[in-house]
Amino acid sequence: MSTPTQSAASRDRTELTALIIAMTLDLSRQWQRLTVAQDTLLRTLERIRPGLGATTRINGLITLFQQEVGEFNRLARALAERCAAHDLPIAYRDGALRALRRARADSRLFQWTADHQAAITPLTAVFYTDLVGRIAEAVRRAQAFARAAQDATRQVTLGRSHAGIDSARLAADHPLSTIVYRDSSRHQVKDWARTALTHQAVTTANHAAINTGVYDLDATWFECVDGPECGFVSHQDTDHANGTLRSADEAAAYPTAHFGCIREWVPRPDLNGQNGIESGDSA
Repeated sequence: MSTPTQSAASRDRTELTALIIAMTLDLSRQWQRLTVAQDTLLRTLERIRPGLGATTRINGLITLFQQEVGEFNRLARALAERCAAHDLPIAYRDGALRALRRARADSRLFQWTADHQAAITPLTAVFYTDLVGRIAEAVRRAQAFARAAQDATRQVTLGRSHAGIDSARLAADHPLSTIVYRDSSRHQVKDWARTALTHQAVTTANHAAINTGVYDLDATWFECVDGPECGFVSHQDTDHANGTLRSADEAAAYPTAHFGCIREWVPRPDLNGQNGIESGDSA
């Protein structure tokens, strides 16, 4: 049978998971606008042949596509603002409440004090900047696709290509349903969104747990709850984190160890003033 503390922690984690799922679906839905517009443009351009008014028709279709790109940019940026202003603060609050429950403290201790507000500001700022950067990159890639599609269709109208445009090649060269990582690998938008948003939400919740322990419980030590094989600094670190005690500074330095990390932090104010504790000791 689960204890009340375990049940509360499980409920909070479920709420955080639901928040991540909703954010992922919303972000994926906005990106889908680009792929639908791309498919629509290619299907229409395939039917264009040389003739009077072909150039005007091409330009009109490209304009419609660019309007969809503009709408994506507007709505995706609005979503980024909502996530930063609303969703991440929810993740922060849930992390704080979960920490208080795990520490068997009164959940009413958490308030949006100046300290907590100051703590969440840089977290949301980094998230917003990163997400807006991805949106801007998607817009640039969509515009590059539009130019390539326009040039390919003009070759058809000039009689230089009798087979029509190569839609498959254009889509392959400009895959708007993917995100390009720093190592040049491509990942489907939904997979990227789920991974990135999960990492951001969990990191935010864990910072909240640590801050709540420090600000509201005066805790100097924290118990790390993690996967049995996860290292403290990185997954491969031989210093395994699960079930160990870490200082507040160490916990804040490594709220998670890697993308997909399930780490949680439990404030241990009951250890305040005890001598002989060292980082990495068993809880």
